[in-house]
Amino acid sequence: MLDVPAAPWYSAGMKKAKIQYTIRNVPDRLDAKLRETAVEYGRTLNEASLDALKKGVGIGDVPALYHDLDDLAGTWVHDKATEDSLDQMRQVDESMWQ
Repeated sequence: MLDVPAAPWYSAGMKKAKIQYTIRNVPDRLDAKLRETAVEYGRTLNEASLDALKKGVGIGDVPALYHDLDDLAGTWVHDKATEDSLDQMRQVDESMWQ
């Protein structure tokens, strides 16, 4: 892979040369969340994006919080057949525990 440095005027004013990324096709929902997070924590969009990337790969200052089932919380719908099946599964067979 060829490593081509940026033109001098591109990085003028930057503290020191850093690796830069251009990320394309950012989904609207992700953009909105990053912007919301930046405002909430008084950070720039760049800082909020870097924090999210760090957390996502497990090198952030704060451990990643996973909310895999959050969207299911509170959505249980009571169903007689399901409740009956669950009740049967909750039965303890005492003979197996001797």
